[in-house]
Amino acid sequence: MTGGAVALVLATFLASAVEAVEALTIVLAVGVTRGWRSTLLGLGAALALLAALVLVIGPRLADVPIDALRLVVGALLLAFGLQWLRKAILRAGGLKEIHDEVAAFAKEAAAAREQPPADPGAFDGYAFTLSFKGVLLEGLEVVFIVLTFGATQGRIALAAVGAAAALIVVTVVGIALRAPLARVPENSLKLVVGVLLTSFGIFWSTEGAGASWPRGDAALPVIVAVVGAFAVAAALLLRRRHGSPLQEVVP
Repeated sequence: MTGGAVALVLATFLASAVEAVEALTIVLAVGVTRGWRSTLLGLGAALALLAALVLVIGPRLADVPIDALRLVVGALLLAFGLQWLRKAILRAGGLKEIHDEVAAFAKEAAAAREQPPADPGAFDGYAFTLSFKGVLLEGLEVVFIVLTFGATQGRIALAAVGAAAALIVVTVVGIALRAPLARVPENSLKLVVGVLLTSFGIFWSTEGAGASWPRGDAALPVIVAVVGAFAVAAALLLRRRHGSPLQEVVP
């Protein structure tokens, strides 16, 4: 596997893992409090819809001129990645609340308990809807990353492999623990994913605009290192300026 392929799989795996953890928290909270039958039906319906989106949209991206595709995708990834990076830096610098999956699980579970219970053995519309909506919303970000990363390198199937691997790993661990994955350094993962998305966005938008990087794909690790160093330095500066403890800047 080439360096570009490894970076593609790694980026889609990490980004998908973050979204999968958040989706799994919702599914577990609903399943534990409302029952698993309707919850899993909602999960399955959302996954089927997301897979259909990849299958329908993916092949059509191959018809778009590669330079135009990289310019548009690079700009989108840059905007998307900078949002992740900004939030991760603010969390690491102590200016934004750290995302807590245990608290999120408790909140979702409490909301589910407040709803009228479904009849035994009957279809639970609330559990289905909440599970479907949670998985679909988190999954749409995964679809976006798979399609954009994969299309710019002509490797949508490889990007899908990285996303599927993340989904399988998070699901297996979540089922084994039957609890939110509180020990996963999610905020650190978001910082890493923000760095990767921003770096790929810089790389591809520049190539799409007609410029070329010295040594081609070998420039990408340098961009990642520079963006990562900037993110860590910014978080450290915020911590020192505001006197807050550093939260998960590095895994």
